[in-house]
Amino acid sequence: MNLRPCIVIPIYNHKDEIGTTLARLAPHGLPFVVVDDGSDEATCAVLGDLAARYAGRLTLLRLPVNGGKGAAVMAGLRAARAAGHTHALQIDADGQHDADDVPRFVEAARQCPGAVILGRPVYDGSVPKARLYGRYLTHVWVWIETLSLTIRDSMCGFRLYPLDAACALIDRVALPTRMDFDIEILVRLHWRGLAFHSIPTRVTYAEDGLSHFDVLWDNLRISRSHARLVAGMLVRLPLLLARRARPRAAPAAADGTRWWRHAERGSRLGLALLAFSCRTLGLRVTGWWLHPVVAYFLVTGRTAREASRAYFARLAAVAARGESTPAPGWRSGYRHMLAFAQAGLDKLAAWLGRIGAHEAYFDDASAFDALVASGRGALVIGSHLGNLEMTRALAARGARANVTAVVHTEHARRFNGMLVAAHEDFSRHLMEVRDFGPQTSMLMQQRIDAGELLVIVGDRVPVRAAGGTVDVEFLGAPARLAQGPYVLAHALGCPVYLFFCLKERDGHRLYFEPFAERIALPRRERERHVAQWAQRYAARLEHYCRKAPYQWFNFFDFWAQPEGGANERAS
Repeated sequence: MNLRPCIVIPIYNHKDEIGTTLARLAPHGLPFVVVDDGSDEATCAVLGDLAARYAGRLTLLRLPVNGGKGAAVMAGLRAARAAGHTHALQIDADGQHDADDVPRFVEAARQCPGAVILGRPVYDGSVPKARLYGRYLTHVWVWIETLSLTIRDSMCGFRLYPLDAACALIDRVALPTRMDFDIEILVRLHWRGLAFHSIPTRVTYAEDGLSHFDVLWDNLRISRSHARLVAGMLVRLPLLLARRARPRAAPAAADGTRWWRHAERGSRLGLALLAFSCRTLGLRVTGWWLHPVVAYFLVTGRTAREASRAYFARLAAVAARGESTPAPGWRSGYRHMLAFAQAGLDKLAAWLGRIGAHEAYFDDASAFDALVASGRGALVIGSHLGNLEMTRALAARGARANVTAVVHTEHARRFNGMLVAAHEDFSRHLMEVRDFGPQTSMLMQQRIDAGELLVIVGDRVPVRAAGGTVDVEFLGAPARLAQGPYVLAHALGCPVYLFFCLKERDGHRLYFEPFAERIALPRRERERHVAQWAQRYAARLEHYCRKAPYQWFNFFDFWAQPEGGANERAS
């Protein structure tokens, strides 16, 4: 989309501040639409001088009488759209907002053109405490009216609208024209399905600043607006609930290959309660908690739910005659997410010492025993199938082997923080990386030379878009795997093993398989060799997915194509 943004500034008698506000905004190069909301003669004179100073860049609209902030903003949005602009950045005239943040708003709109970009105020000591605390009551009402926490701050006057959506709303619905406008337009845009993104921004209140907020009448207007919006929410309740449960096909596919951008779900308080229950009440009682929690995340987690559905559909498509596979749907999705939650609980229990070594056993220990006896280091390629982390916890306690996990933990900070609190050894043998570059390879080589087992996963695309991937056939369809594990194995020159840990009726069964004594990637045929090794890995992963279908925990669209179509090839 060709973004054509402008800045809309409503003004009423802020003659002393508007010049400074425009001067701070001018370096960003955006055109201005200034709406004079029936100001006094002195302000009109100042605005006339500024219109001449910024000639060709400033459009000045004059409303004959003061109609309120909402009326001025709506006039500005309509004028901006008529002038051919696609987005309008609304900012107050009094200089409270940080003009240096304008590029951040514009870039956010460029990344998501259909979203409303909201400022989330970061206040200093100048904020009046009554205004600060009063805002939170409105925030709670907005969260109720939208059945969502998406709108973090509904009263900040620093925001960016997509003009087509905003003007379609104000042309169709009679919105309030005073201070309650800022709240109501956001709630109604949310009802229309628009996305919202928040940007922290500094807000400063001048000691002698002019405020047009009428404590009595504007609060009454806002209360009336909330009453109207709550009634509107109740009328729309079935639609709003259905929207929360409905899959978002296009965004999920677009974000599927960017799994690390998905925010971690679950609060620190919830995780702390989980850890407390596990310590004091045990696994069985704590496991009961998981059912209502999983039900909630199943209903609200559309992206994960649809990814689970796609996975089970792939499994069904490749099932052999007589092979039973879960049918895609809500029931299998619930069981899938419940297995994921139970795996997390098992990880915590393992680090707390609630799972003994006898509850994790090898299907065939010969390869592992021989490797440990040799004292050699090795690269172990695991997956998000089963419970890889639980085995590392048992290894750390048993001191049988020195195991280091090479992970990306940015998307699970809170959960990993809980595991750190559970046992000090959790982070001692944890290496967080973003991509497998030369420096990372050197650090890993040192650990291999010291006889450590480096464990990485092979079933996710690289954390950064620049990372190389390779096409494989997985569950009957083209999918992408990272080339990093095979390039890394080539650089380290060490033995490579595959490892899977599946939860079965009598405990956790460990599968440790030799994969390659050494992976060599000739320069001229590097791409072909990487593809062959990745395909071998994909075949083994598919084997274990079919063996334990509910235990593959990649809750994103694994088969999604990246932007631009074809998969990135190994290079």
